[in-house]
Order: sequence, then C-alpha cells, then structure tokens
Amino acid sequence: MTPIKVLLADDQALLRSAFRVLVDSEPDMRVVGEAADGAEAVELARSTLADVVLMDIRMPGTDGLAATRMISADPDLAGVRIVMLTTFEVDEYVVQSLRAGASGFLGKGAEPDELLNAIRVAAAGEALLSPVATKGLIASFLAQGGGAEDPDGTEYTERLAALTGREREVLVQVAGGHSNDQIAERLVVSPLTVKTHVNRAMAKLGARDRAQLVVIAYESGLVRPRVE
Repeated sequence: MTPIKVLLADDQALLRSAFRVLVDSEPDMRVVGEAADGAEAVELARSTLADVVLMDIRMPGTDGLAATRMISADPDLAGVRIVMLTTFEVDEYVVQSLRAGASGFLGKGAEPDELLNAIRVAAAGEALLSPVATKGLIASFLAQGGGAEDPDGTEYTERLAALTGREREVLVQVAGGHSNDQIAERLVVSPLTVKTHVNRAMAKLGARDRAQLVVIAYESGLVRPRVE
C-alpha cells in the first residue's frame, strides 16, 4: 500500500516537528515536506504532489487561506486535500477556508488519534472530517450574519435548480452532518446510491468536496442556519 503523502504547513517549527514525529510513526503515511508559510506550502504541494496538507490558517506573509485558494484553483492539484488547523473552533477564516476548497478543519489541540484519523479520512476523499463540528461552525457563523459572499443565495439558484429532488434531499442530509451510511438509512437507499447522488450534486454545484456542499447548502438558503 502506498503511504499517504502529508505536507505540514505551519510557521511554528516545534509544532511541525511534533506533527512529523506523529505522522512518520504510522506505517500508512509519511511527511513529504514542511512549509513555514503559505507560499512555500503551495510550492511544495506542487513539487511533492502531497495527498493531504495540514495547513495552519494564520501564517506570516501568504496565510493558509490564500494558500488554500491557490491550491484549490490549480487543476494539477485537484487531488490535494487540505485540512485547516485552527486554534479557535468558530472562526471566520475557517468558513472562508471551506469556501476556498479546504476539506475540513481540526483544532490544534486535537488528540493524536483524531489528527491521524483526519488525515486518513481526507486522503480517502470523504472530506467532511467532523460533520457535527463543521455543521455547527457554519450554522453559527452564518446565523450571526458573518461574511456570506452570496447573502441572498442568487449565485446558487440556477445550479440548485439543476439538482434532482433526490439530490436536494441528499444535500440537506449532508448539510446536517450525516455520513453516507446514515443518509442511506434515513432515505432507505444503499450507501452507493447516496455516494452517487453526492458526487452528482458536487459536480452540478461546482463543489470541490462535501465541506463545500455544506457551505453551499447554508448560503443558498436550502438549509437555514439554526443555533441552539
């Protein structure tokens, strides 16, 4: 089995070293590069063709948000998955990162097993690393009126109209933080059928992965933010 290639992007050398030791201790993954800022992260993503980038949001110079946009916009890096590392659970930059193409986010205080699992999940293309947390973050942030790039949802109206009824149902379930297996159980279909609907919705909406589907579902008004 080919190891998962991991790129570390953080301006703190000590933190990168800790992540390297952790990642390299696993037989199914290895660190292929370290970057101290976003510009270097983009260069290394291109030269190493990393599978997963652990990207700190706040770095000097080119920050993680800008680097995520550059990687996501490069068709040669379409297979690169980005996991944002953040100190804060609810953060405007996190939501912007998901819009820009990040596959999900993880707190810097996460347990080692949680970090390793996040890398594996992202590499497998599942994208939404923490469904409940991502749902809660987006719902809370948008409910506060924070930074929506398309406040009235007009950008997505035409594309949402292209979805079938079942694809819209599945999109609502994805936005609710449910896995394919959970959605299959709720809609009484097979997980493979759910995956097909998810992939078609992603293609029609121009979403890079499930994390962006969640953002689109909220920003389009298909799902209304609800803060407990």
